[in-house]
Amino acid sequence: MKLIIPMAGRGTRVRPHSHTVPKPLLPVAGKMIVERIVETFARTLDRNIDEIVFILGPDFGQDIKDALSAMSERQNARATFRVQESAEGTAHAVYCAEEDLSGECIIVFADTIFDMEGSVSIEDADSVVWLKEVDDPSRFGVAVEEEDQITDFVEKPDNPISNLAIIGVYYFKEGEQLKKEIEYLLEHDVRGHGGEFQLTDALDRLLKDDKVFRKATVDEWMDCGTLPAWLETSGKVVEKEYEEVEGDRFTDTKIIPPVYIGDDVELENCIIGPHVSIDEGTQMTKCTIKNSLVQEHATLEGCNIENSTIGRYTELKDVDQEIHVGDHSKIGVEI
Repeated sequence: MKLIIPMAGRGTRVRPHSHTVPKPLLPVAGKMIVERIVETFARTLDRNIDEIVFILGPDFGQDIKDALSAMSERQNARATFRVQESAEGTAHAVYCAEEDLSGECIIVFADTIFDMEGSVSIEDADSVVWLKEVDDPSRFGVAVEEEDQITDFVEKPDNPISNLAIIGVYYFKEGEQLKKEIEYLLEHDVRGHGGEFQLTDALDRLLKDDKVFRKATVDEWMDCGTLPAWLETSGKVVEKEYEEVEGDRFTDTKIIPPVYIGDDVELENCIIGPHVSIDEGTQMTKCTIKNSLVQEHATLEGCNIENSTIGRYTELKDVDQEIHVGDHSKIGVEI
């Protein structure tokens, strides 16, 4: 089975971090967002994913491809790369992998982390759509259900026709059928919300062709699309996955759970936590860190930060405020 992941966007709402790394590659408690998504499928699907198709922007470098290839290999899948030259909507993004739209495939838009108990059955369905019950359906595209089948899709309904929000994950038994309907949209210039080619319009056409749509309901749906959301989701995952930190691992340092601390992290005379994620190779001295995310190989000295996100290989000294800095930044240190 193929897993197709459109991720050509740069994620402007998580800048400065997305200047150098696409949003799905940002870490949450030591793992890339996209890897957490793949692991959820590996745990909940009743068949294996053997190929992951990444739809990238034209300016994504070899280092990004290398990271995605390594992740795919860890998940026992091969990586394939396609390019989306311009952003023209979700259906257009998927169609950039037109040569891969054959046989069984799953399409996932890697903006969020989701989780669920048990397994997903994809038998007796032409398509399965992953959904989450929400309090305010007017903010989302929703699916309408009758007798265990999806009968309609409505974009941000004014009336509460359904509280089942579409989270951006879809299974198709025959990718060729989806490809055919997207081609129709493109050839006839059928544009939807925002003047773009929308995947939900292709799904509507499949429904009208009497294809059987069923649902998979997720328990957790966590956003990573903005800096505050990324931080909040990181804190939730850290709390969920927390493992006790050995008391003598660090010098003169107090750990306030829950935290995630990666390999080869050095802490001296620090107070860390709660809800802190520190990636591998980071060094901190005389720091107090709360509700923050510090990426790999950062160096912090004399800092007191809260509600902050720190990029890779960043060097900070004597910073006493909320701060969001991208990779290789230097603040308070000699250059």
